[in-house]
Amino acid sequence: MARNLLQSIHLLTSASTMLADKCVAGLEANLAGCEASAEGTLATATALNPYIGYDKAGEIVKAATANGRPLREVAREHGVDEETLGKALNLREIAAGSGFAE
Repeated sequence: MARNLLQSIHLLTSASTMLADKCVAGLEANLAGCEASAEGTLATATALNPYIGYDKAGEIVKAATANGRPLREVAREHGVDEETLGKALNLREIAAGSGFAE
């Protein structure tokens, strides 16, 4: 049993090393693509709730969903100023607070 355990540990170690060397090393995030994807999701509208309230944020999400338009654009049309959008939708700060920072 001990021999099989040691053999399994060796196999996992080798596989992990190969994965790191052949697949992970050299990978870089596409920051522009990540930011565009994050901005494109309507889930970020929840960050607006403390600034403009749940009901108004809900209206914005419904309008953005119905038209297939970006959240920021629709929020501007609903009277949300740039300063509020900048504070509420600062995705880097949101990620830093959640433990998913760079």
